[in-house]
Amino acid sequence: MAKLTSEAVKEFALSHGADLCGVANIERFKDAPADRNPMNIFPEARSVVVLGRRILRGGWRGIEEGTYWPSYTHFDYSGLLNTFFLPLPLYETGCFIEDHGWEAVTTYAGCPELQDPQERPRRPGGVPPEVTLSTRIAAMAAGLGEIGWSKAFLSKKFGPRQRLWLLITDAELEPDPLVEPGSLCDKCMKCVEGCPGAIPHIREGKYVEIKIEDKTYRWGDVDMGKCTLMYHGGDPRMSPFIPKSFPGYRFDVLEQDFTEETAYKFCWPMSQGAWRRTYEHPSGHMIDGHYYLVKWGGGGSYGIGGSRGCMRSCFNHLEKKGAIEQTFHGGEFIKRPRWLLDERGEMTEE
Repeated sequence: MAKLTSEAVKEFALSHGADLCGVANIERFKDAPADRNPMNIFPEARSVVVLGRRILRGGWRGIEEGTYWPSYTHFDYSGLLNTFFLPLPLYETGCFIEDHGWEAVTTYAGCPELQDPQERPRRPGGVPPEVTLSTRIAAMAAGLGEIGWSKAFLSKKFGPRQRLWLLITDAELEPDPLVEPGSLCDKCMKCVEGCPGAIPHIREGKYVEIKIEDKTYRWGDVDMGKCTLMYHGGDPRMSPFIPKSFPGYRFDVLEQDFTEETAYKFCWPMSQGAWRRTYEHPSGHMIDGHYYLVKWGGGGSYGIGGSRGCMRSCFNHLEKKGAIEQTFHGGEFIKRPRWLLDERGEMTEE
């Protein structure tokens, strides 16, 4: 049986549909919290392999123009990209590794964090289920890029335009070199400018910091409650569908102090729930537009906000700067004045 190498794994992954593939040795996770450490899934692990696949730039076009939402959710967010286009090459790469006699643990990107605080470890000295891995940190450990100020992962090839999945193996593979901190994210704050209120400005001093080997990475301590309200359909500034289903709705997200979990609890029932059919509300859906996005997205998550600052503003800046490899004939992505509604869902100017 031929020896398994990092180059062979990467070549296989890229030839089977992945756009990115990087390898981290397990030592790069030695400081990871117990509930986020791959060795608590596979104690014999020696390597973590991270695959990425691009988000189409055009997947955001309709949201940027304020005219068409389904593309991003159906293809590029929770829909086919995250449930088929990327898991397939990940699984095939796992098969390739196991064909060489090594075990491959494919992981699900999006596994919910432990919900029951009463859960106990199944073994003495262990950790409770479920261990939840950070694919972004793993991708950073695998040399694919760095986490930008907005907490979005940035690669040299696509900037923030990718989804990431990973597998864990007991094969000892040569790790890729780490990306130098700050080599992709220049702290331009375009993400802050484009996001209506969830990303802290650098002067606020709110950040997260981790160390991998001799390199220290830092990004903004994003207000995930506000981010979730904006992204998942609780913010009338970001959704033209709310006023149609809730005339008179007025909700100022910037005045809320929700946790991320509470924001999900608020948004998802309002978007996905049902109501009796009446003359006033004949569809039976809470918010028609949100309901159909969920349906078209495969019944999972849905992207109302469309990553206005953390992705769209970010890659627009990085492309103009010439900092990422993929370029486009049509020039910059943001071509016209950007739209933003007010807290009542009415037109305003940015």
